[in-house]
Amino acid sequence: MEKPILVGLLGLGTVGSGVVKIIENHQERLMHQVGCPVQIKKILVRDIYKKRDVQVDPAMLTTNATDVIDDPEIDVIIEVMGGIEETRQYLLRALRQGKHVVTANKDLMALYGSELLTVAAEHHCDLFYEASVAGGIPILRSLVDGLASDHITKLMGIVNGTTNYILTKMCKYGASYEDVLAEAQALGYAEADPTADVEGLDAARKMAILARLGFSMNIDLEDVQVKGITSITEEDLNYAKRLGYTMKLIGIAHRNGNKVEVSVQPTLLPDSHPLASVNDEYNAVYVYGEAVGETMFYGPGAGSLPTATAVVSDLVAVMKNMRLGVNGHYAVAPQYEKQLKSPAEIFSKYFLRIHVKDQVGAFAKITTLFSERGVSFEKILQLPLKDNNLAEIVIVTHRASQQDYEEILQQLRDLEIVQEVKSSYRVEGEGK
Repeated sequence: MEKPILVGLLGLGTVGSGVVKIIENHQERLMHQVGCPVQIKKILVRDIYKKRDVQVDPAMLTTNATDVIDDPEIDVIIEVMGGIEETRQYLLRALRQGKHVVTANKDLMALYGSELLTVAAEHHCDLFYEASVAGGIPILRSLVDGLASDHITKLMGIVNGTTNYILTKMCKYGASYEDVLAEAQALGYAEADPTADVEGLDAARKMAILARLGFSMNIDLEDVQVKGITSITEEDLNYAKRLGYTMKLIGIAHRNGNKVEVSVQPTLLPDSHPLASVNDEYNAVYVYGEAVGETMFYGPGAGSLPTATAVVSDLVAVMKNMRLGVNGHYAVAPQYEKQLKSPAEIFSKYFLRIHVKDQVGAFAKITTLFSERGVSFEKILQLPLKDNNLAEIVIVTHRASQQDYEEILQQLRDLEIVQEVKSSYRVEGEGK
C-alpha cells in the first residue's frame, strides 16, 4: 500500500467533527481519488475530555499546537478552529515548515489572505480556502478554475445564512427582528453575539475574498462599504412587497473598466429575481462574465457536513498536487492594481421612505431637490399617517450616483417640512 498522507487538524468543533466523519467514512473514495490513504494523525482541541459528536482516539488529541504544527510527519494542516491573530501565527509557522494548509477561516483570509498566500508560494506550499465562503458551494474554485478564461464583471449574492434566515422569517411571516434573531440563536444559526452577522461584517469579509479572486485585485476588508439589517422594519418590508420587491442582505462586487465597487447592504430585489427566492439559511452567488453571461451558484452556506465537504475537497486537491509534485503553483499574484470607484462613479436605484408635514407644497419642495441633481422617480406612494399633520412618502428612484443621492438625503434631513428620513435602501432591477 502507498504511504499515507498524514493530516493535522486544528479544531474539533462543528466543522472539525464533520471533517473527521468524511475522512473516516469516505476513505475508499479518497483512496480512489488520490491513490493513497489519508489519515488524521493529531488534533488540536481546547479540552481533551469534552464530550463530542464524533468518536476519536484520545491519543490523537492534544491541547498543544506544537504537537500538530511541528510534527515532521504531518503533511497537511487543516484549520477549522477560527480566530485571527493566534491562528495566523500557527498557519505561517506551518507554511514555513513546508506544510500545506487548508482553512475555512474567512476572517483570517479577508484580513491576511495576501500575506498567507505569499508565504505559501515562497515555500512551495498549497493554501486552499474554499470553505471560507458560502459553505458547501464551490464558488472559489469555480472563479479560479471554471471561469478562469472569462472576464468577470459582477458578483452579487447572499453570502450570510444567518441574516437570510432572519429576513426570510420577517418577510414571510411578519415576525419581528428580535423574535427571529432569538429563534435563529436557539437553532444555532446565529451566535450568542450576532454582531458580525447582523451588521454585515461576516458578509463583507466574504465579499472581499470573492472580489479579490473574481477581479484579480488586492481587495481589502476596508474597501467594502457595509450596512447591516438591524434597522429594517416591518413597514419597510411591507412597502417593498407592495412594490414587487423582496428584501435581502446582498453583497455586490461590480467592475467597470479597471475600477471596482464592493458593498454589503440590505437591497430590494424584484420578486422575479432568482436571489429573491433563496430562503432561510441558504446562500447563492450570481456571477456575471463577459463570455459565459450569468451563472448562479446555490446551496447551504454553513453547517457541519456542507462546510466539511468543501474542506475535504481542498484536501483532495492538495493531495493530488503532492502526487504530481506541483504544490505551490496554484496561487496567482493579482493581475490588476486596485482602483476603487468614487461615490460619483457608483450608480444604483434607491428606495426612500420619509415622513413629511402634510401641507401644500411639501412634495414640490422634495421633488425640486431630486430634479436639481437630475434624479427622477420610478415609483411614488403617498399616504396619510394617523397623525393628521404628517404624511408618509415612499419613493423608488431611477438610477442615480451614490454621491448625488447622499447629498439629496442630507438636504432632505435639513428641510423644515421633513420630520424624518425613515429608511433608505439600494434597489436592483424592476419591481412591479
